[in-house]
Amino acid sequence: MRSFTVNDLTLTRRGFAALLGAAAAMPGAAVALTDAQAQQLVTSLVADIQKVINSGKSTGAILSDFERIFERYADVPTIARFSLGVAARSASASELRAYTDAYSGYVADKYGRRFQEFKGGDITVKRVRAEGKYTVVQSVANLRGESPVAVDFHISDRSGSPKVFNVIIEGINMLTTERTEIGALLDRAGGSVSRLTQQLKAG
Repeated sequence: MRSFTVNDLTLTRRGFAALLGAAAAMPGAAVALTDAQAQQLVTSLVADIQKVINSGKSTGAILSDFERIFERYADVPTIARFSLGVAARSASASELRAYTDAYSGYVADKYGRRFQEFKGGDITVKRVRAEGKYTVVQSVANLRGESPVAVDFHISDRSGSPKVFNVIIEGINMLTTERTEIGALLDRAGGSVSRLTQQLKAG
């Protein structure tokens, strides 16, 4: 178990923010999406998460399912590169490929272990709007024992199909939060992308 996983996380507002943070994918891009496409993406994402956490599968199987969900709904190479920040500029193509693979597994392990705690929760779409270069799906999450939580999904199709590139939970930007956390891990690795990759893979 990694020392930087979220084993002590409970599904409070903060916990739910971490769970949805796994969907954050890439910086905003200038693309045209219909409201229906954006809303359908969020609806499908939520349905797939619910299906996995209510499946009764083992933790290992849930983690594998979550990694597939992440790969389906996010531009994984782009989010991985964004999470590295400026370090991505000096990394070689092979280093970036290896890091991307390790990062995908890291996200699955980091957030997938908490999926079961979302049983009984639901997300309701309230409004879809264009926001400059991307589309925002404004939603409300209803969690067990918690007051409703405002959740904004930011969606773009620059990757070739609609993808969630960021999630805002009551003002908390999950894309930049993930970059901060990876940045801290990179510092621990002495700034080496290869060493960071090995740490993520080793757990």
